[in-house]
Amino acid sequence: MDENQTQPLYQADPNPAGIPAEIRRWNWGAFYFNMMWGIGHRTYLPLLVLIPIFNLVWIFICGAKGNEWAWKAGNYSSAEEFLKMQSTWNRAGFVGFIISVVGVAIYVIFFASAMAGMIAMMGGGMGPGMGSGYGF
Repeated sequence: MDENQTQPLYQADPNPAGIPAEIRRWNWGAFYFNMMWGIGHRTYLPLLVLIPIFNLVWIFICGAKGNEWAWKAGNYSSAEEFLKMQSTWNRAGFVGFIISVVGVAIYVIFFASAMAGMIAMMGGGMGPGMGSGYGF
């Protein structure tokens, strides 16, 4: 080794536990259906979403690491077989996520318009000299 080069103290293994590179990607099924997905794949770390507040972070960890957990827990002959099985979970998780986002957006829009209508019916709110809208 050259005297100007230093050897790193620790070098991470780029492929721990023999996990193929194509498996290391986002899993919408593990993100959205975390508990059912974890039980179905015999990997129980996704059950940590039951811990309040912690679950807001843990769902993203499930999405990012879910494929690796399932690969380690399962008995798959190839990465292609594994990805084929996960494609249904990915599709269902993504569709569920989109439906949830659209549902929340519709609810917020409806709630905001309903609140605006209620405020308008009460006399426009509590402006100076306008009273409360109830005759007081």
